Formats: sequence, structure tokens, C-alpha cells
Amino acid sequence: MPDFSPTQYAVPLFVVAVLAEMVWARFRRPEAYEPMDTLVSLAFGLGSTIAGALFGGLAAYVFIEAYEYRIFDMGDQWWAIWWAWPLCFVLDDLKYYWVHRAGHRIRWMWASHVNHHSSQHYNLSTALRQSWTGAFTFGLLFAIPLVLLGFHPVMIAICGGFNLIYQFWIHTEAIDRMPKWFEAVMNTPSHHRVHHATNPRYLDRNYAGVFIIWDKMFGTFEPEQRTDEGGEPIRYGIVKQLGSFNLFYAVFHEWIGMVSDIWRAPWRHKLSYLLREPGWSHDGSRETSDTIRARWQQRQRGTLPVEAKPVADQNLIAGSAEAANSPM
Repeated sequence: MPDFSPTQYAVPLFVVAVLAEMVWARFRRPEAYEPMDTLVSLAFGLGSTIAGALFGGLAAYVFIEAYEYRIFDMGDQWWAIWWAWPLCFVLDDLKYYWVHRAGHRIRWMWASHVNHHSSQHYNLSTALRQSWTGAFTFGLLFAIPLVLLGFHPVMIAICGGFNLIYQFWIHTEAIDRMPKWFEAVMNTPSHHRVHHATNPRYLDRNYAGVFIIWDKMFGTFEPEQRTDEGGEPIRYGIVKQLGSFNLFYAVFHEWIGMVSDIWRAPWRHKLSYLLREPGWSHDGSRETSDTIRARWQQRQRGTLPVEAKPVADQNLIAGSAEAANSPM
């Protein structure tokens, strides 16, 4: 089978789409793009491509070795088995859901994934804000079950490429909502805006790559509530906003923070700073997405203790009504 990388063919389309959205934003929503923010996103994309070229061999080696122990054998012409392709695509998307969810719930993986959420803007250039350090997490292990089931590593890579291409177009505010039947099954701009939102009701929700049904099945789905439906405007970013366009700080800030916490923590808590959720602290001095959401829910019910201080008051990016997103 000839070497094929779908993302290479998609790059020109990405460029055209970003330029088209910039034109739309110029006339309809000027605040959607900020020049320096967009440059940082593009630099992230370039750096991620270079990192993939440098460290991609590690994943390839692991997958090829694991393939030798596959349970089912599709033969030398595995690429000609038509039904294996859609099956692999669906299972790969299920795998993506879980690796993405882990990327928000395990600080070691969040240190890499936080890069994608670090922009306070939501546009197609944000989709290019990919991590440089994914190879230093254990995310690739989530694909091992697919390899052991007999899907060739190249098939998995190609399906993963199409998954990534699909996710590009949902990073936009130019599209409101798709038809109801589409919104019910597929990930859409509306669903993914929720995922990137800093509003407490949206914390750690909608992890889907292509099929939103995974979130509905596993209890992590949250619909977008527009302002005309009683919702608040969506705010994007992370709890502690970067406050800088320094590329290298944006790439490595959470790794530095995590290592610093591990270094200072008592021995019995060091591993927790690596493997527990972002925002966890052994002395309870910080807040996780769960505690932020719980506090917001208390405020909505009017049961928040008077002495409790809402996170919104500690974060200048957040408005007066709600707090902010994925903790660091």
C-alpha cells in the first residue's frame, strides 16, 4: 500500500479556510482574531509538526512491536478489507474520546494538552495550536488495544489523520448550529465551543473528536446554551490565563509548574501531583474543575456559604457571574 498521510493533503485547505474565516471576522466579528494570538497558534502548529517528525518514530516502533502480538490477523492485504476501515475509524474515535478525557483529568497529560486550550480566542487557527510534548505522555498507549485487535498501525494512523481533519472545522464561531440530526450524532462547532469554554457549567465536557455520542454515553455531554436561551456568553481559555504571547512559555508553562509542585510536595503526595486531576493540591489550597463547578452550582442554588469566595473573583478574565475553565 502506498504511503499516505491525509493531513498533508489537507494543509492547503486549512490555509484557505483560515483566510476565509479571517475575512468573515473582519466584517462580522473583528474580535474573533488577534494577530499575535494567531501567530502563536501557527507557531504551535509548525512546532507540533516538527515534534511529530522527531518523535513519531517512538509511536511507530511501539505499534509495530505490539502488532506482532495481534489477536486477529487481516492478512498481508489488510488495506483491501473495506469494512475494516470504517470500523477502525469508529474505534479510533472512541479511543480518542478516552485519551482526550485523560488529557483533562490527569495532570501529566494535561501538561501537554493545555497548549490547545491556551488561547482566549476560538477560531480555525486555534485548531492548529497542537502540543509539542505529546510524546512525553502515555497517550499513545490508548491505541494499543486497536493494534492488538489486528488493525495495522498504518490503518490506525490514516484513520487518526482523518479524525484530526474533521476536528479542524469545528473550531469556529462562524457556524451557529448544524441540523438537529447532525448535532445529535456528530461533534459540531456548537458542541466543541462548550469544550473550549471557561464557564463552570461547561468544565471538562464534550471530549468527542468526531462522534458526540461518546459524551452522551459516558455522561460528559453538555449542550451549548446561547444568550437567547438564557445562557451566558462563552469565554475561552484556562483558569490561569497565560497573560503572554511568549511561545516557549505557552508550550512549557504547565510542565514547569507541575515539576515545581512535585519538587516542593511532601513525599507521600508527589505522585498525586503527576497523576491526579489538574488543580488538585494536597492542602486543598487550589480548585479542580469539579470543585469549581460544584461551587458554581451552589451559587446557582443560592446555597454558597457567605465566606466562600467565588473563583470568578480570583480571575480577572472571568466575568462577575461565572468562573473559569480547565484548571492548571
